[in-house]
Amino acid sequence: MILTDKNFEEEVLKSDLPFLVDFWASWCIPCKVMDPIIEKLEKEYQGKMKIGQMNVDRNPSTAARYHIKGLPTYIIFYKGEIIHRDIAAKSERQMRQMIEEALRKIKSPVYAST
Repeated sequence: MILTDKNFEEEVLKSDLPFLVDFWASWCIPCKVMDPIIEKLEKEYQGKMKIGQMNVDRNPSTAARYHIKGLPTYIIFYKGEIIHRDIAAKSERQMRQMIEEALRKIKSPVYAST
């Protein structure tokens, strides 16, 4: 899913599912390396977690709001809150671990009751 400053709140912050946002830029080589991994995980986790990408050069307001300083940056949101944040290119295994950890976290009593 392509995210923009205009659709970010509706798509991400109001989502019923946890949402992994990949903040990237076209000039960022590590970001380009991550594209096939992000696309694969988006399909794999459909129905459990939404995954989208935001070009920081085209969407500076959201990038500034979340203090994106390095790329790629990954933020997982749940019910409008940040539950995980990471930076730098990762292996597919590392990305899967990040997602699984976030999914376990939201099933904990702290998140399940909200």
